[in-house]
Amino acid sequence: MDPVKWLISVLLLLFLSHLSISTDTITLDHFIKDNQVIVSSGKIFALGFFSPGSSRNRYIGIWYHQIPEKTVVWVANRESPIKDNSGILRIDSQGNLALFQRNQTLPVWSTNVSITGTRNSIAQILDSGNLVLLQNDTRRAVLWESFDYPTNSMLPFMKLGLSFRTGVDRVLTSWKSPDDPGIGNYSYRINPSGFPQLYLYKGSAPWWRTGSWTGQRWSGVPEMTSNYIFNVSFVNTPDEVSITYGVKKTSFITRMITNETGIQQRFTWNNQARHWIGFWSAPKDQCDFYGHCGPNGYCNPDHLDDFECMCFPGFKPKSSEAWFIRDGAGGCVRKPGISTCQKGEGFVKVPRLKVPDTSAAHIDMSMGLKQCENECLRNCSCVAYASAYAEINGGIGCLTWHGDLIDARTYADAGQDLYIRVDASELARFTKKGLFRKKGVLAVTIVSVAVLFLILVALLRCFVRRLGR
Repeated sequence: MDPVKWLISVLLLLFLSHLSISTDTITLDHFIKDNQVIVSSGKIFALGFFSPGSSRNRYIGIWYHQIPEKTVVWVANRESPIKDNSGILRIDSQGNLALFQRNQTLPVWSTNVSITGTRNSIAQILDSGNLVLLQNDTRRAVLWESFDYPTNSMLPFMKLGLSFRTGVDRVLTSWKSPDDPGIGNYSYRINPSGFPQLYLYKGSAPWWRTGSWTGQRWSGVPEMTSNYIFNVSFVNTPDEVSITYGVKKTSFITRMITNETGIQQRFTWNNQARHWIGFWSAPKDQCDFYGHCGPNGYCNPDHLDDFECMCFPGFKPKSSEAWFIRDGAGGCVRKPGISTCQKGEGFVKVPRLKVPDTSAAHIDMSMGLKQCENECLRNCSCVAYASAYAEINGGIGCLTWHGDLIDARTYADAGQDLYIRVDASELARFTKKGLFRKKGVLAVTIVSVAVLFLILVALLRCFVRRLGR
C-alpha cells in the first residue's frame, strides 16, 4: 500500500475517533482537566471544576450550563477540596470515575464501585443533571449514578428516600457555608419508621417535618394542591420508601435545596428576569418548628396574638406558669381524675391538622375510618386515630397513636381530621358545645329567613297599594 495513503488513512481514523468522543462523556482516553468541562447533550447541565463563593479551593461539580448565575447542584469531592489547579477527572484502571491531583497516585475522590469483568466504563452527564458511570458495551448497564448520592439539591425525577433492597439512602445535606460545600449541619431525609415522613434535621434532632402522606400530598405542605406544577410519586413498599417530584413541563427549571441556615427551599428559574425566584420554603412560622408546643399540644397560628399553643381535648398544660409566659415546650398532660378505658369514653374530632409525628404510630391499610375508630376504642392504650391516606376515596387505612402526640398544628383550609380519645365527661362537654353551635346556627338561619320574609311582605304590600292608586 502506498505509504502516503496509509498515513492519510491512519490520520483520518484518528481524527474520526476523536470526533466520536461525545462532549458529554469521559472515557479511558478522554479526561477533563481543571479548565475543561463536559456538557449534557441538550446543553442543560455541565460537569467541571469550580470554586464556591470567595473560596480558592477547587471542586468537581455539576451546574446549569445556560443559566448565567452559576448554580451548583452536585459536588463530588465536597469533603476533599483540591488546593490548586492540578486536578484531573478520569476513568481509572479499575473502571471507576476518579479525581486525581498532581503527584498523587491515590484519588482525591472516586465512585468506588466494584466492577466485575471488563473494566471498560464511561461516565456521562445527562440532561436530567444525573452523572452516570456506565458499562461501555451494548447493554450500557448503570454502575453508579450521582442521583444516588445527592448533596444539597434535589432535581426533578431524582428520588429521595431509602432502598431496602440495596441499602442506598438518598439524603440531602446542606453545605457548611456558601464558600464551603462540605457536609453541613442540616439534612433532609425520609424516616421510614411507623408511617414514613420527610424530616429536616438539625444535627440528629428533628427541625421540621412534612407530616405523613395523605395520598395526594404531605399533610404539612398545604401548598401541594391539585393544580401543583409537579407530578409527585410517593412509593411505600417492602422494597423502598421514596418520593419523586417530576415536572409537568420539561421547560420548567426548578430545584429544591437544603440550605445552610436550616431552611428547605424550592426555587424556579425566571427566564425573563434572569434570576431564581423563591417558590416555597419551610419552616415558615413558629408553628412549623418541630415539637413547638410539646407533647399533646398543638400549634394554632390563628392565636399568634395570644398564645399559639393549645392542648388537645382532655389535656391541660403541664405547667401553667410556663404556659403563662408562652413557653409551650413542656406540652400538656391528661386532666387529673379521668379514665379513658371502657368507661363511656369516645372521640373528639380536631380538624385541619398536620397530624402528629407518625414515626411511632401503628398502621393498618386494610381498615376504613369506622373500623379504625372501633379498633382504637377496643385498645385502652390508643389515644388517637386518623385515616392514613385521608385524601383517597374518602379515606383509606388506619393510623393509631399509643403515646404522646408530638408536633401537630392546624391550618386554615388544609390538613386532615384527627380523633382524640376523651373520657365520658369531656365527650359530653364537646357534644354539648356541638349542639349549642348547631342550635346557634339554626337560630340565626330562622331569624334570617323570618326577616327576609317580612321584607318581602312589606315590598309586596307597597306594590299592591301602588296598583290600587
